[in-house]
Amino acid sequence: MIQASLNGPFTKDDHSAVPVSPAELAADARACAAAGARAFHVHPRAASGVETLAYGVVDDVVRAVKASQPHPVGVGSGAWIEGDVARRLEFASQWTQPDFVSVNLAEEGAVPLIHRLAERGIAVEAGVWTVADAEFLVSGELPPGLVRLLIEPVELDVTLAVGIVAEIHRLLDRGGVEVPRLQHGDGEATWVLLEDAARRGIDTRIGFEDTFHLPDGSLAESNAALVRAAAEIMGDR
Repeated sequence: MIQASLNGPFTKDDHSAVPVSPAELAADARACAAAGARAFHVHPRAASGVETLAYGVVDDVVRAVKASQPHPVGVGSGAWIEGDVARRLEFASQWTQPDFVSVNLAEEGAVPLIHRLAERGIAVEAGVWTVADAEFLVSGELPPGLVRLLIEPVELDVTLAVGIVAEIHRLLDRGGVEVPRLQHGDGEATWVLLEDAARRGIDTRIGFEDTFHLPDGSLAESNAALVRAAAEIMGDR
């Protein structure tokens, strides 16, 4: 499965094709679904253009993207969007539209947020950034409602990326963690980790949140172009 991460924290100042409004996100998702994406990760924006977890905005954006194509749509919950743990929980308590939410295990309040989402019947993608995150998962009872683990070391030197994810997978395997895994990278490690995911036969993610560039280094004109490139790699394995 290829998940398309359509915008992340980026704006049109970073790339003119980054979708920001609900209508742009919906149109982009439709194009990416046609290119092979089967799930979507979006970062809703307030009218000012700032990322937000406010329930009205989140639900409106997710509703628009879901209406444009038939596949699940989720959102991020990063602490950089809303740093106050109590407010993050308050917003999550009011969401009705996301099919899943990504929760970064390394961030303060991750476990309470996962429990709150489970109470709401919203599936969770647990972001595993580091070996320490993997150790946390195998050290005790898994949080409820996990639909998948995101193996996603961030801002990683490309020469270290494959070795670090290999250690994360070894820990999870040794600990008997059987939650499905999705692996992706960002920046210069994007395509290396996507190719590694293809070799492992696990899900992956691609989109402007992770990179603006195609495997050959050229600038991608759209998220759909990135998805097509990823689909070629995944299909070759």
